[in-house]
Amino acid sequence: MVEASTFASSALVWVVRLPVILFAITIHEYAHGKAAYRLGDPTAKMHGRLTFNPFSHLDLLGALCFLLVGFGWAKPVPVDPRYFRNPRRDNMLVSLAGPLSNLAAAFAAGLLLRLLPIPGEQYLMVLSQMVILNVAFAIFNLLPIHPLDGSHVLEGLLPLRQAITFRSWARYGPMILLGIILLDSVGRVGILRVLIGYPVWHLSFLFGGQSVFWGLRLLSMLG
Repeated sequence: MVEASTFASSALVWVVRLPVILFAITIHEYAHGKAAYRLGDPTAKMHGRLTFNPFSHLDLLGALCFLLVGFGWAKPVPVDPRYFRNPRRDNMLVSLAGPLSNLAAAFAAGLLLRLLPIPGEQYLMVLSQMVILNVAFAIFNLLPIHPLDGSHVLEGLLPLRQAITFRSWARYGPMILLGIILLDSVGRVGILRVLIGYPVWHLSFLFGGQSVFWGLRLLSMLG
């Protein structure tokens, strides 16, 4: 009986978190594709990525990391800088569009928590996850490590010579990223807690106030 109750509680946690994760991934990648399209690049649209279908944007490893450690990545939207009038600037703008869409979603969910406090545990849990997971997704993707969005932003800000050197390190980015995740998951080093955890907590509180943490506490009690 206890095992059945525990399984039901864990299942409810997934019922709350999984749609939020799919939503965060979808708006993030759609924003990339839409920004590229507005700047003259039709590549994402031609590849069927200018869509709100979450399964078009899903990366299995990135989604698994999202579920296990709270942040991850989606399948990158194809972008062809040759369509841009100013490739360095426009590529940076496209890269920023994804994280900004997540921050906008988190801000909207936080406003609902502050201005429309509807009674009900489900409402509180879903909106608190909307705030926290969207903020986490945005900040994680802004890390200046290839292939995350932050690497393209940094590349656009650097002088051309330094940007070319930084781009030459791109092939090591996934290994560095995976190494950091493994160190934190297995060795409990705490690198991501410093880089992401603290900013996520502060920004989530700024957006949604104390209600965010009440919702998180309710969900953790179920899990």
